[in-house]
Amino acid sequence: MTASHTPADRRHGLLLGGVGRYTDPWHPFPDTNAGLLSVARDAGVALEPAADIDAALASLADGPLPGLVVVNIGLPRDGDPVPAGPRAEAGLARLLDSGTPVLAVHSSATCFPDDEVWESTLGGTWVRGTSMHPPYGRAHVLVTDPGHAVTAGLDAFELDDERYTDLRYSPKVRVLLAHEHEGRQHPLLWVHTRPGGGTTVYDALGHDSRSYASETHRTVLRRALDTLLG
Repeated sequence: MTASHTPADRRHGLLLGGVGRYTDPWHPFPDTNAGLLSVARDAGVALEPAADIDAALASLADGPLPGLVVVNIGLPRDGDPVPAGPRAEAGLARLLDSGTPVLAVHSSATCFPDDEVWESTLGGTWVRGTSMHPPYGRAHVLVTDPGHAVTAGLDAFELDDERYTDLRYSPKVRVLLAHEHEGRQHPLLWVHTRPGGGTTVYDALGHDSRSYASETHRTVLRRALDTLLG
């Protein structure tokens, strides 16, 4: 089902930010959730943080869809299914099939391993045993497509972050930012038109608060939100 939105509710969205079982020992989710909320406020977007990720996904199965979904979660390691239960799975599938725009960042590419629906929603995924990142540190980010509204007028920039490398991604995504590692370019941000017609922006940056302190990165994210919300 494709969701319809009035102009008023398009500037309000749902933040699926790392809480509960969707956290891990390596990512400071309280800090990165705060960074995303700050960027959204600057873009004139009000995000409502979810207190329970699986319950929020289940609510998407047959409830009203938000104007936007922002995802910043990690891979649960409690041995339980992800997402948890058929209603949460149905909510994720409905989100994929809807026109609801999605902004997903960093470790969200790892959160539903081997889930074809999630990979199709993102346009790519972290592949265990193949994907990796060089040590955290100063990252040189290349603008590979200056013809998109998200990256127009921007030059290459640097920030402190992790550089996800060797992600699997669809050849149909539009790569806007990348980095070089061992002589090859690896995408860091892309735009993806989902099978249901909705749009996803995936940003592989965003490891910690220093990433969200970068003014250029914040500009990219604000523009991504504006693009997603039309």
